[in-house]
Amino acid sequence: MAAKRAERQLVVHGTPQRCFDALLDFESYPDWQQAVKDCEVQSRDGKGRGQRVSFKVDAKVKRVSYTLDYSYEEPHMLTWELVAGDMRDIEGEFVLEDRGDGTTLATHGLRIDASVGLPAKVAAILNDQVMQRSLEDLKTRVETAA
Repeated sequence: MAAKRAERQLVVHGTPQRCFDALLDFESYPDWQQAVKDCEVQSRDGKGRGQRVSFKVDAKVKRVSYTLDYSYEEPHMLTWELVAGDMRDIEGEFVLEDRGDGTTLATHGLRIDASVGLPAKVAAILNDQVMQRSLEDLKTRVETAA
């Protein structure tokens, strides 16, 4: 299977900074990201943000493990790339655009190459359902936070 690129968008009632802060709180992911079963920050950058982060994700038909390296353009972008795991390659980003009315257009882009280690069906689930769920979970987290 070749790499598959997908992108989803959702409007979140909250500022880009609130969305960014929620996305930086990796340790809480298992509490509010439905697909994430375990998340561990292995290293941090000079500002204390997660730089290398390991995940265990429930992709419905198989549990998937991987480690990502993160880069940041606060508060508008997080990008990541695969370091190790069950896929051949993962690259992704969250882009957080201020709409000027107290809302943020959150765009989640993801490219997965699962040609080694994962069936095509699992890669499709990761790219589509898990990505959309991740946006919806972010929206819920930001909009219900005090």
